[in-house]
Formats: sequence, C-alpha cells, structure tokens
Amino acid sequence: MRKPIIAGNWKMNKTPDEAAQLAKDLIPLVKDAKCDVVICTPAVDFAAVKPVIEGTNIKLGAQNVHFAEKGAYTGELSADMLKAAGCEYVIIGHSERRQYFGETDKTVNLRTVAAVKAGLKAIVCVGELKDEREGGYTNAIVSYQTKMALTNLTAEDLDNVVIAYEPVWAIGTGLTATDEQANETIGVIRKAIAEQFGEEAAAKIRIQYGGSMNGGNVKGLMSQPEIDGGLIGGASLTAEKFAQVVNF
Repeated sequence: MRKPIIAGNWKMNKTPDEAAQLAKDLIPLVKDAKCDVVICTPAVDFAAVKPVIEGTNIKLGAQNVHFAEKGAYTGELSADMLKAAGCEYVIIGHSERRQYFGETDKTVNLRTVAAVKAGLKAIVCVGELKDEREGGYTNAIVSYQTKMALTNLTAEDLDNVVIAYEPVWAIGTGLTATDEQANETIGVIRKAIAEQFGEEAAAKIRIQYGGSMNGGNVKGLMSQPEIDGGLIGGASLTAEKFAQVVNF
C-alpha cells in the first residue's frame, strides 16, 4: 500500500513570522495524520519554520532547486543548500515555474536528477493546459513530461520521487478535474512509469493530484485508487483548511 502524501505549496506567501505562526497553528491539527505531511515554504521562511516543526510529523520542503552544485547562478539555491536549511522535499517543475520563469522539460529533468542524487525527495509536477485537454492531447503530454522528468534516474531512485499531476487549467481557478478524470490521468502517468521503469516501480510510486484540492473535494479525490495525495495551493495557507485536507 502506498502511503498518502499531502504537501502544501505556500508559493510567494508568508513572511518568516507569519510562516512560523502558521506552522505552530498546524501542528496540533495534523498530529494524528495518516499521511505524510509536507509544507513547502518560501526560502526566506526555512529558518523560522524549521525549529517550529522539529520533532513533529510535518516535513519541510522548498519550491525549486537548481541543478548545479554551486556557481554563478544568481538567485538560485542548490540541493545541498536546501538540505543544510532543513528541507527534505522540493517541488520541481510547477506550472507557474514553467509559465513565468522559462522552466522546460529539460530543466525539470536536470533539477529532478540533482535533487534525488543529493538526497532530497522530489515532488515533480506534470500537467496539461486547457486547450491541450480539449484537443485530446492530455495522455500524450503527461506521459511525455513524466518520462522526460525521470530520465537518467533508476527504479530505485523513484523511492525518492513523488509525481504531482496538476492540470494547469485547474490551478487557482476553482476548476477541478472530476474525481474520475484525475484518477484516469494519474493512471496514464503510472502506465508511463511502468513503461520506463517496470510494473513494480510504477505500483510503488506516489502520484498526487494538484488542481484546487480542498476540504470540500478531498474525500472524493482520495477515494480514487490511483490518487495518493495532493499538492495543495490556496488551502494550505490556512491551518484549518489545510488540516481538513490532511485529515481526509
């Protein structure tokens, strides 16, 4: 059985003081969670949040990582820097990174490999645009993105990879794929992994849904056999709302 994983993506929200308070508020609400719980904060919040969640079941994550170990990459952070700051997880290839910051399937792959090889757990995002779904290309796109992202990894490396299926048209729009749509597409992603790494690796890897999951729709989505958790945006910015999802 795959253990579910619920990860909050705080995006560009919360000052260090606000982040520490949100983490404090969250601790008692999710202490009995039956899933892995991750909060991916802005980098400036790591130092404030890390001591707060020390010894709890909440893990710290980052929202991006560079593929080089060090060098002239102004504004970037390496995997070793994230680990030293207390991060165990990192989101890679979020649609906002692809849309606004020129992230490509190639750079997603480089970042994923660098993160996993350094000992971080990578939450790798894949997903289609609205016109791509309407054109019937969803399966081809998520299969390609998944295979590209995982190139140069081994089946054993996938123990430290989570895939987040985030239909781009459902992020921050209030639109959500139906439970069946999400389950079907995640099944396609799992099939792509089986083709690349074998059935056993595909059966083990955890695949989240990441398109406007919240307390109102989490039960239906999490009842689907292929869905192993959620990558939560807006609902992760309030302790009570995030806890509703975590305690599905």
